Amino acid sequence: MNMFLKRLKSIPAWLNKFFARRFEKIAEINRKYRTPRIAMTPMTRVALLLLRIYLLLLVAILFYKFFTIIMVK
Repeated sequence: MNMFLKRLKSIPAWLNKFFARRFEKIAEINRKYRTPRIAMTPMTRVALLLLRIYLLLLVAILFYKFFTIIMVK
């Protein structure tokens, strides 16, 4: 029983370490690709901005549809 409690208490520490390593890797990747390696024209930047806005609009419509379907049932 004592061994079981010891293992049970070590689970939060293990989870904390697991997620810390994962977020550390994500932060490392974000640092590596923070600055673009290619030059973009102003028109390219505008096009990418419009694509981001379009994506956000599509996600908003998806959530709206999801919640309206849930509320009807």
